[in-house]
Amino acid sequence: MVDAKVLVIEPSDSQARMLDTLLRFLDIEPVQARDLAVLRDAGPTASAEWLAILVGEETVARHGAALVAYVRAMAQPLPVIYLSSTGLPKIAESSGDIAWFHLDLPVKQRRLSAVLAQAQSVRSGHPTQPGSHKFRPSGKSRAMRAVHRLIEQVAPFDTNVLILGESGTGKEMAARHIHELSDRAGHPFVPVNCGAIPADLLESELFGHEKGAFTGALSTRVGRFEFAEGGTLFLDEIGDMSLQMQVKLLRVLQERSFERVGSNRTIRCDVRIIAATHRDLEAAILGGRFREDLFYRLNVFPLQMPPLRERLEDLPVLIEHLIARQSKSAHRPLRLDRDAMQCLAQNPWPGNVRELANLLERLAILFPDQIVGAADLPDRYRGASPAPTVTLWPAGDRDIVAADMAATAETVRAAIAAGEEGFDAALPRGGIDLKDHLSAIELGLIRKALEEADGTVAGAARLLRMRRTTLVEKLRKYRLSA
Repeated sequence: MVDAKVLVIEPSDSQARMLDTLLRFLDIEPVQARDLAVLRDAGPTASAEWLAILVGEETVARHGAALVAYVRAMAQPLPVIYLSSTGLPKIAESSGDIAWFHLDLPVKQRRLSAVLAQAQSVRSGHPTQPGSHKFRPSGKSRAMRAVHRLIEQVAPFDTNVLILGESGTGKEMAARHIHELSDRAGHPFVPVNCGAIPADLLESELFGHEKGAFTGALSTRVGRFEFAEGGTLFLDEIGDMSLQMQVKLLRVLQERSFERVGSNRTIRCDVRIIAATHRDLEAAILGGRFREDLFYRLNVFPLQMPPLRERLEDLPVLIEHLIARQSKSAHRPLRLDRDAMQCLAQNPWPGNVRELANLLERLAILFPDQIVGAADLPDRYRGASPAPTVTLWPAGDRDIVAADMAATAETVRAAIAAGEEGFDAALPRGGIDLKDHLSAIELGLIRKALEEADGTVAGAARLLRMRRTTLVEKLRKYRLSA
C-alpha cells in the first residue's frame, strides 16, 4: 500500500495525531481535514491512489448526509471507514451503494491494516466489505442486524466462536463471513462436517496420518488443521463428535499443537476455531454426550442464528438473493407474484433458508422465465396457515400477513379444561387445521404454566420441561410477556 492515501476527517487534534502516526507506520499518507467544508471547497477527490475516507462518530452524527452526498459525487466513490465503539451508523444501511467499514475504538494497528486491505479490495473491484460480500448472511430484520453486528465485533479477534441454530439457518455462511472480515482472510477457510465423517476416521481427517500408521494408510496425509494453517477451521456439527475425539480436540485448543496419527512429532498450529451445531450442547453435557470443558473452550463467543420463521420480513430479500444466485448457474430466472409471496410468508419453514433455496431451485426448473403464482406452488406451501403479522413490503406497496389465533386459543383452553374430565378427540364435521390447533394448544399450555409460576419464565420452563431460553423464544414467537 505504499504511496496510498486516506482522507481523514477528524476535528479532534489528539485523535488526528494518533491516526496520522498509525497510517504513516503502514506506509499510507493521511490527508487531514477538520470537517467537510474544507473538502467541499476543494471539490470531490478520488484518484487511483486513494483508498478510503476515515471518519469518526462526531462527523457522521453532524454531517452524515453531507458526507454521503460528497462520496456519491466522486467519479470513483471511496469506501468509508467509521471509527466507533458501537458498530456502523444507521445511515450506512440507507446508503448501500457506498462501502462502509467499522473500526473499533481504540484503534489497533492490526485491525486498521485489515480494514484498509478490505477497502483496497473494494477499490480494485473485488469487494469484501459488509453489505456486498458474497458470504454475508442476507437479511435486514432486527434479528439479522444483531447477527451482523456481532460478526463485525468478533471478526477482528482470534476468539473461538460457537454458532448455534437450527439446520439450514446459514451457520457456515456466518462462519465464512467472520473469516472474510478477519485478519486471516488471506489464508484458508477449511470446513469440516464432524457428523458426516465416521468417528474412527475423524482423527486422521483433522490431524493427518503418516504412511503405514494403519491398514490402508498407503501414503502420508496432511490433515485439515495443517491445511487451515494461518486461517480458520470450521467444525460444523460439533455436537456429533465422539467423546474420544472431543478430548483430542480439547488438547489442541489448549496447547495449539497436535501429532499426526502414527507420528510422535509435535506440530504447532496457528488456526482460529469456529464451531457450529444445531444440538443443545448444555443438554448433551447433562446427558454425558459432550464434555463440559470443551464446551467452555468453544463457547467463548456464542452466536445464535435465528430461524426463518422469526424473521419472515427478510423473505423478499432472501428470495431476490437466492434467485440471483441461481440465475448465475444453469437455472433461468423466475419471478414470484404477490399471492405466491403471501403463501410463502405464511409457511413455518422448518428447513429454514435451505428449504427456501431448494424450493426456489425446484420452481426455477419447473417454471423457467415465468411468473410463479400461488397455484404453482407445491401443496404444502399453498395450504400453509396464517403466520403472525409481518411486513413484507415498505409503505406504499405493502402486504400484511396476519393471523388472529385468539378464537382458536380460547377453544383449546376450554378443551384443556375439559381434558381433566376426558376430552373427546373426535374431529369436528368441517375438519380442523392441525398445525393451527397444535400451536394454540402450545400457546394455552405456556400461558397456564406462566400463571402457575407467578409469571416467572424459569418456573414456567421447569413446569414445561424445557430450557429457559427455549421458552423465551416461544414467548417471542407468540408475542407474550412474562
